[in-house]
Amino acid sequence: MTGLPATNKGVATRSAILERACEMASMIGLEGLSIGSLAAAVGMSKSGVFVHFGSREELQLAVIDLTAQRFVEHILSPALAAKRGLPRLHALVRAWFAWIRNHRGSCLLLSAIVEYDDRPGALHDRIVSYQLRWRDELMRAITLAIECGDLPPEADKHQLAFEVNAIALGVQHDAAVSGIDEAIDRGERMLERMLPRRAVTQSAIRGT
Repeated sequence: MTGLPATNKGVATRSAILERACEMASMIGLEGLSIGSLAAAVGMSKSGVFVHFGSREELQLAVIDLTAQRFVEHILSPALAAKRGLPRLHALVRAWFAWIRNHRGSCLLLSAIVEYDDRPGALHDRIVSYQLRWRDELMRAITLAIECGDLPPEADKHQLAFEVNAIALGVQHDAAVSGIDEAIDRGERMLERMLPRRAVTQSAIRGT
C-alpha cells in the first residue's frame, strides 16, 4: 500500500499545524503565538514548521485567514437561512454568541483587533479588513430589516452595527469576569432591548 504523494502529505501536515496554531492563538492570543512554541506543541522542529510557514508573521496571517473563514461558515452562512429582517439579524448575533462560547469565551478576531490596534503592518491591515467586512455584513442585515419594515426607515444602520458589535465585545469581556453563561444571558437581554422582535409596531406603521 503506497502512502500519500509528497504534495498531499505537505498539505495535510500544514493543515494539522495550522489547526494547532488556531487552538493556541484562541487561548494565548495571536501575539503569544511563536514558531518555537508551535513546533513544540506539534512535536516538530522549528525548521520543520518553517518549511510550511516561512515566518512568524506568515503563520499569524494564516491563523487569521482560517479563523475568518470559519467565522463565516459558522455564523454568516447558517444565519442566511433565517427570514430576512430582524429574524436574520438576531440569528447572526446569537450565532456569534455561540461562536464565542465554543471558543472558550473568546473570539480571536475580536481579541486580535485589540492586540494590533496600534501596530501598523500586514497583521493590523488584515485584521481590520475582516472587521470591516463583518461590519458590512451587519449593516446589510440591518438594511434588510429596514426594508422589511422591521426597523424604522430612519434607523442609523452604521450606529446599529456599531452597537451590535459592542454587545459582542461586552459578552467576550464579561465572560472572563462572570462566566460565559451569564455574559451571554446579559448580551441576549441587551440585544432584546436594542432590537426587539418587532421594532416597528403596527400602530407606528399606521401612524397612530
